[in-house]
Amino acid sequence: MPCKHGLSTILIALSFAAPLAAQETGAAEMSAETKAMMEAFQKAGTPGEPHRQLASMAGSYDLTVKSWHTPGAEPMVDTGTATRRMMLGDRVMVEDVSSQMMGQAYAGQGLHGYDNVTGKYWSTWADSMSTGLMVSEGSCDAAMSCEYTGKYHDPVSKQAQTTRMTTRWTDKGTEVFEMYGPGHDGKEAKMMEITYKKRGP
Repeated sequence: MPCKHGLSTILIALSFAAPLAAQETGAAEMSAETKAMMEAFQKAGTPGEPHRQLASMAGSYDLTVKSWHTPGAEPMVDTGTATRRMMLGDRVMVEDVSSQMMGQAYAGQGLHGYDNVTGKYWSTWADSMSTGLMVSEGSCDAAMSCEYTGKYHDPVSKQAQTTRMTTRWTDKGTEVFEMYGPGHDGKEAKMMEITYKKRGP
């Protein structure tokens, strides 16, 4: 279901476009303003190369998850699986993760997309260890090496926290995700590293 903000934007735009189109019924050609508006919405909603790059990541993966709860200490290591598939006419990739976290069963779901309007990649993340949502935005190069900045609310302080995330492909079937956030001293520290190994060709 679209978020209220996104749905409102679409409805407002349509409320302006509909009367204009109605006024031009029977006219040989719509006004330049209406035509430009329609073209802008069409351009904004048409999948392009960034969406094809996301689609190339679809498939099933085995995961090795390393997490650091104290900077400099040995990480906790867990395993898991992930599936990635495209939806909404190949506009958005959805990722489902199943793993273990601190000895407990863990499930998470993320959405990944590219906004033609802002020229930025974006992602959301929700999981079974939280009732909140992390929203991130960033950029990727042609090899899909990416850097994102994300925000979520810390359960202890209840304050907004900012994280930095990077992804890189070490070979055609291996992706490494790293997540950094403020440590106890306020300095950036590595929190998580996930290695994705794609199954099959």
